[in-house]
Amino acid sequence: MTHVPRKHQQGFTYLGLMILLVIIMIVATASIQLGKIEQQRLAEQELLHIGREFQLALLSYANSTPVGQNRRPKTLQELVKDPRFPNTQRHLRKIYLDPITGKAEWGIVLSSDQQRIIGVFSLSDKKPIKIKNFDSYFLGFDEKKSYRDWVFVGVK
Repeated sequence: MTHVPRKHQQGFTYLGLMILLVIIMIVATASIQLGKIEQQRLAEQELLHIGREFQLALLSYANSTPVGQNRRPKTLQELVKDPRFPNTQRHLRKIYLDPITGKAEWGIVLSSDQQRIIGVFSLSDKKPIKIKNFDSYFLGFDEKKSYRDWVFVGVK
């Protein structure tokens, strides 16, 4: 067995430890990035679910309109408690938080007379992960550049 002088062996353990730490840091960074992407994907799915709830609420409001009254709400709060009826009628359980921004603030699409709500959208300019293969009630969502472009309109 050949004996290598001790001075030629110094530093190899330290170098190996440094390489191991770099590898661990790379793996940790990749894991964090994947976690962020998964978190955004989940928030995106939640946005689509909440957007669908708004669509259905706007349809419910329109379909339950008494004769001679407007078929569109003036505020989102009217979807939560419809003022057209003496008893509480809800088309939407609550004003949901936008899962992308984390706020209960939504962009509003108004009717041509600028008086009534016909749709809502997220106020986020963030780029969506999903860009194709949307369900049929999300027409026009393909290839949009930001969540702000996903407009949830209450039409059949």
